[in-house]
Amino acid sequence: MMARGMAELLCDAAALAEDGSLAARHVAGFRSVGTPALIANAACEVMLLRHGETRLPVTIDDGAHGHSYVSSPHSAYVLYPRDEIALMELGGVRYAAEGVLAVLAGLLRVSRLNRAVHLDNWLLSTNLHGAWDGDGLPQLREMLAARFPDHFTIIRSVDAWTAPALFAAVRDDGWTLLPARQVWVTDDLARDWQKRSHTKADARALRRCGLTLERPATIGAADAARIADLYHQHYVGRYSAINPRFTPAYITMIAASGLLQYSLLRHPAGEIMAFAALASASGVGTVPLMGYDTSRPLEQALYRIASYCAADLALAQGLRFHGSAGASQFKRNRGARGVIEHMAVDGRHLSAPRRAALAALAAGLNRFMVPMLESRGW
Repeated sequence: MMARGMAELLCDAAALAEDGSLAARHVAGFRSVGTPALIANAACEVMLLRHGETRLPVTIDDGAHGHSYVSSPHSAYVLYPRDEIALMELGGVRYAAEGVLAVLAGLLRVSRLNRAVHLDNWLLSTNLHGAWDGDGLPQLREMLAARFPDHFTIIRSVDAWTAPALFAAVRDDGWTLLPARQVWVTDDLARDWQKRSHTKADARALRRCGLTLERPATIGAADAARIADLYHQHYVGRYSAINPRFTPAYITMIAASGLLQYSLLRHPAGEIMAFAALASASGVGTVPLMGYDTSRPLEQALYRIASYCAADLALAQGLRFHGSAGASQFKRNRGARGVIEHMAVDGRHLSAPRRAALAALAAGLNRFMVPMLESRGW
């Protein structure tokens, strides 16, 4: 059924405050200080799309390269995989992988896919689309194409496990589905995770670690700085500078908004040693932010403990669990299974060369990327 009412984009502070929804508060936070003040390597404009009862954050990028993958397809498909390849022991396969990335980079340049409007984009590694099932999608697509006639329209984090109705809606509406990554999901934490030997070992590590578990409603300035640093150590320092570089201001803002629930593991001396932040919507939980003090010895198991605390909180709330990508063996050992996640893209209003480049990109990714992800377990 089509959602009632005309679709509109809001950016005025008074209108956002009057709306009062979580999405409106989220957008207002970005507009009040500017995106780079919250995510240092993002430069998108953030607006609120309102359509009937639906409220969705929208991000607009004008084609620049080098920013985080949370709003940059070029970073998602070229820069981030390039960083991952550098960390993997691929042997001779590495040269073939780099060749594939060069082809992808060429197609992305021709298509100008980075010139994009992202719909329902919360600027996290995983967007949980919650109750939005794609209601009103054709009208929203047409409105955004008219407002941004030189931009692709994109919906990140689309899969048949997290949001089956939205997945069906984009397919039925003729969007192009680009495979993006393999994510690790747990259908039933009580059945598939809680009873695992690895999970029980993680619980023992938590009991013996000497750290205090806290789940505060708000985050003060000193803790926000420490959380941002721990996240940076784990994701940016160890893996890729293309991961979103969240600032302390972001940590404070997002905790106050209620979008994320933080589990903090604090040393008796007062310092946070590890953390995980749980996002949830419509019965699904995921952890878009976590981190730990990477200078501490591995035997302290800080990553395992933080992961356990997040999943345990999801279990307590009766959520299915989206474990995001990476650390595949770690997650399989704790009951997760792989699901291919997609980026839904529409460019029917754009020029023929850009549409052709998108079609070639989709064909290549579906032909080569999906079998590789499934066979190698990445």
